[in-house]
Amino acid sequence: MKEHKFSGKALLLDRDNINTDEIIPAKYLTYIEKMPLKTHLLEDLILDSVDPKKISWENYNVVISRSNFGCGSSREMAVWAFEINGISAIIASNFARIFRENAVNSGILPIELGSEKIDQIFQKFLDLNDVNIEIDLELQTLSIQDAKNKLEFSFKITTFNKTVVTHGGLVNFAVENY
Repeated sequence: MKEHKFSGKALLLDRDNINTDEIIPAKYLTYIEKMPLKTHLLEDLILDSVDPKKISWENYNVVISRSNFGCGSSREMAVWAFEINGISAIIASNFARIFRENAVNSGILPIELGSEKIDQIFQKFLDLNDVNIEIDLELQTLSIQDAKNKLEFSFKITTFNKTVVTHGGLVNFAVENY
């Protein structure tokens, strides 16, 4: 089972509607294993603040974005690309339903915060390179901070989704319980 606490550095992606084609381009959907997806995560994403080709994913554990994250095609590989790169949680104001469920099923924690809270995060931390986050799944709280600023929020998650995430995904949960 996974820890109930997730911590590490957060990567802020300041955009709404980041879709599954941008997360993992369709030309890579021929892979049936996760590892080949590793180097292609977000390679087609266009942002003013971040060049996806220069992201060192080993430095990050959490992604923070805006609304409708994971919209578009219902491809499980979009979540796999985050998983294989060590992302344990994604925070957004809301997620496309299928992406959110695929994240839970893969053991990645999708946290929905209201758009006003997401705005606060981007106002305080967008231009910083050293943003740390600590998420306590049991208490359903998160803390985001740098050397000068700190924000704390609570979040909601269903008991079932919390259980599946702590087991590392739906397959692990089923193996351990059935």
